[in-house]
Amino acid sequence: MAGNEASDLLPVRSRSLLRAHDAVRGFWTVLDEGPVEQCLALLLERTDGEWVAHHVSADAGVENGRTEDGEALAAHDGWVYVFGSHFGSKAGPLRPRRAFVARFREDDAATGTLPVQVVRNRFRVHRAINDALVKAAFVPLPPGERVRQRFIGETVSRGTARAKSWVRRLADGDLPLNVEAAAFTPHGTVLLGLRFPVTVDGEPVLVELAGVPEMFTPGGGWPRAGRAYALTGVTPPGALVGFRAVTPTDDGGYAAVVGSIDALGKGSVLLDDHPTGGEVTSRHVRFRVEPTDDDRIAGEVVAELTPFRNVEGVAEVDGRSFYVTDEDHRVALWIG
Repeated sequence: MAGNEASDLLPVRSRSLLRAHDAVRGFWTVLDEGPVEQCLALLLERTDGEWVAHHVSADAGVENGRTEDGEALAAHDGWVYVFGSHFGSKAGPLRPRRAFVARFREDDAATGTLPVQVVRNRFRVHRAINDALVKAAFVPLPPGERVRQRFIGETVSRGTARAKSWVRRLADGDLPLNVEAAAFTPHGTVLLGLRFPVTVDGEPVLVELAGVPEMFTPGGGWPRAGRAYALTGVTPPGALVGFRAVTPTDDGGYAAVVGSIDALGKGSVLLDDHPTGGEVTSRHVRFRVEPTDDDRIAGEVVAELTPFRNVEGVAEVDGRSFYVTDEDHRVALWIG
């Protein structure tokens, strides 16, 4: 595959798409090293048993080249949604190009160039989630002064210098967000899994977002954040653990991968402040959204994915577990 750093794993539901590739099963993944229309890929098991990767040709129209760092995939009502990280580089600042949601019709990928719709929210999602975290019953881990300055302070300074209207959606006390996982609920809301922030106890955080499909309709408005949840029972003692992937399961619950809050050896200022968030291997976990009064959800560990620290996607299909890992210059699919 051209590019690298595959993110997330979403089962293909379109029969016409599978037929077009002579495949019995398949998964979507997104590469995070370029604009979303250049970073969509299919991992396919063909009828002869061979697995292949297929880079999808796509077109985002006027939004071509204006996004980057797609991280999470989720399916709803025949559409596949792609969520940007809403984050920045390892040392900041936040990047507006990463504050986007895109979507496409899965059936459209069976023939010709795939049309992709893109909505860049200019930190509206950042604002909604930060407001939800302020209201949460749990306490998010506060960023250190260096992280706050690099991600929030520098973003505001750059936006002000360029007279950007989105500056008013950032506040001094905000937490930088790193969206890494997404799954739609039966009610049409989206659970966004955050790699950062985590709670002060090192637990991964989910935020429920309403109104995502309406972003793509004229006059539909912007997403609204509901409750934020902390996932308990999945963090090793003394560690910090964030979400890497979330996917619905057939029993009405969710499977997820949790792991490090940022990658080691890449100049992360988050890990400079919180080194216990890096030396963490990935875990496959499950949970149901049945929160307690203090906004906590009980999780259970399904599998330790040692020695991997880089599992970025999970799918549970026909009693088997599929994982994709973030690796340079290839897409690696693992089957458990």
